[in-house]
Amino acid sequence: MQQIIAISYEASILSSPIEYLKGVGPLKGDLLKKELNIFTFKDLLEHFPLRHIDKTKVTPILSIQPGMEYVQVVGSITSIAVLGEKRAKRLVARVRDKTGEMELVWFQGISWIQKSLEQGKAFLIYGRVGFFNGIPQINHPELEAYSPDKAGGKAFLEPVYPSTEKLKAKGLGGRQIGRLTYTLLSALKEADLAENLPEPYLQHFKFPSRFHSYQQIHFPSSEANYQKALARLKFEELFIAQLRLGLVRLQRHRYSKGVVFGQVGELFNTFYHKYLPFALTGAQKRVLKEIRQDMGQGRQMNRLLQGDVGSGKTMVALLSMLLAADNGYQSCLMAPTEILATQHFQGISGYLKEMPVEVALLTGSTKTAERRRILKGLQEGSIQMVIGTHALIEDAVQFHQLGLAVVDEQHRFGVAQRAKLWKKAVIPPHVLVMTATPIPRTLAMTAYGDLDYSIIDELPPGRKPITTVHRYDYHRARVMDFIRSEIDKGRQAYIIFPLIEESEKLSHENLMRGYENVKAFFPEPKFWISMVHGRQTTEVKDTNMQRFVQGDTQIMVSTTVIEVGVNVPNATVMVIESAEKFGLSQLHQLRGRVGRGSEQSFCILLTGQQLTNEGRERLKIMCATNDGFVIAEKDLELRGPGDIEGTRQSGMLNFKLANIVQDKQWLDAAKQFAQQLLEEDPSLDSAHNLRLKTFLQAQKGKLAWSKIS
Repeated sequence: MQQIIAISYEASILSSPIEYLKGVGPLKGDLLKKELNIFTFKDLLEHFPLRHIDKTKVTPILSIQPGMEYVQVVGSITSIAVLGEKRAKRLVARVRDKTGEMELVWFQGISWIQKSLEQGKAFLIYGRVGFFNGIPQINHPELEAYSPDKAGGKAFLEPVYPSTEKLKAKGLGGRQIGRLTYTLLSALKEADLAENLPEPYLQHFKFPSRFHSYQQIHFPSSEANYQKALARLKFEELFIAQLRLGLVRLQRHRYSKGVVFGQVGELFNTFYHKYLPFALTGAQKRVLKEIRQDMGQGRQMNRLLQGDVGSGKTMVALLSMLLAADNGYQSCLMAPTEILATQHFQGISGYLKEMPVEVALLTGSTKTAERRRILKGLQEGSIQMVIGTHALIEDAVQFHQLGLAVVDEQHRFGVAQRAKLWKKAVIPPHVLVMTATPIPRTLAMTAYGDLDYSIIDELPPGRKPITTVHRYDYHRARVMDFIRSEIDKGRQAYIIFPLIEESEKLSHENLMRGYENVKAFFPEPKFWISMVHGRQTTEVKDTNMQRFVQGDTQIMVSTTVIEVGVNVPNATVMVIESAEKFGLSQLHQLRGRVGRGSEQSFCILLTGQQLTNEGRERLKIMCATNDGFVIAEKDLELRGPGDIEGTRQSGMLNFKLANIVQDKQWLDAAKQFAQQLLEEDPSLDSAHNLRLKTFLQAQKGKLAWSKIS
């Protein structure tokens, strides 16, 4: 017999295992853990409703119209039937009220549901409505026996909770979870949900107490009270997140010792005045000033540098590396691929060819004798700069005095990989991480708030904006003619095919079909085509890429593996096949592979004619702007923060209620109040902030938000 263990309801009640809650027990407890990650009373309390139903509102069946989303009806079961066999089996019940008839359908948990249905019995039914053969239909509705004395009267907003089909089949649908939550809330006291926000904040925003907010967000007594509770809990989530980031930042600034680059010396000045290939933009100068200030203060720089493709991040990195050399320190630049590392090496060593600075390239392909020479030079200090891949983090690589580590496309490296680099010096080197993926301001202030970050938001003078157009499949012949005309001028072109998420095999077949079609338009030996995809060995991939980089082939047919890192100034056309299947940020990254020389470049987005509204909107944005930051903001609006790839490895954006796009006003307020509080009371010692300090200490270690390095 199931036994519910009695619990003394004290402050620790919220950490109690969920199976100890009345009405749960071991079997349901295991299901809640597996299906919804609800392990404790606190987890259940923070399993918030999706929406609330006004129990007074019942829709007559005859009034249900296409376009309605959720409806609540009262009706009696007129028939129950199990139709189909095996996987196609379904339970269908017909329901009638005074105005008409509708169907209820279940595809899972059939035997359990069948037991709870009874012909002639009245039910209160709620769910998402659709139409089948002209008849209203609800799949897997929420059901409860109807009792006239319980309906009507005072307004009552009933919560509907997220559930799963497995839970529903075992009698734990949204409404049943609501009953468990009601049981929990009835057992809680004010002290179990102690206040954590300073009193002045509660007064400033007219927020309800924490205890009252949790009650009202689950079982609101009115719509107004629900909105107040929602606002308070959203602000709390965002404020605590901003405060944590601010504390990490303060800690780093206070205790993270760094080498001092006290002088701007001869190497920097000679290069800047004599060999700089082009005048720096205002944005590059501003970022360099920020980096110089960081490096001169005796604490470790930990700076994120973001800038669009071609904005001049590498030149900023090179000038920072020269600052290190002027102060007697070595620097390294780590890139995610051999091709990108080689390009950085060729560019940087080319810029420094007249300078007394030794630059080395260390990758997996470096020959043994050369590797031995480089390792010796790094250990002795005769090599001031090394550029490489993961090879740089091998134990054999030892520096004489490493002072600056630059990581390009930082999201391509794991935290552990980067940490190995920082440990190659007694005092951790200054860290500059670069990304060409523009990060929206709203996302940056949330996910990267513990970092100093710089933005290069100007392109070098002379760069022509890329012309972007959208064309349908039936324009393909004209698109190929256009590519031919560019090749006739001595230019090169990319043709990119999407990866099909469901299957690597389908992606490969799709690419091979595309490759054969391209060959039909551009037959050898007049034209030569490179092909690159994920199934190739690294050696084959690199060879094919190099042929294109060196101009031996005029067309590169590829999947998105070329999204980052290939620099071919001679390529002027980027054709993206099935462009509707790509996200905005990926389309922008691919477009950035062209427009790197002085010639006018073009990006052609090829699609079928059947486009979703969102797909059409993405293409429209791409054709309207080349600004990566505008695109990143739009991407955030369209897809939401949860879908943005590579934001942080710490899961920083997993808010339960707040949404950084829709709740931007609360995000701005949270950031402002957190900054102000830490400026006035960085140790949280004042009487106002003691409750906040106690809360943060109790939560310590539960959330892994760490600095990027």
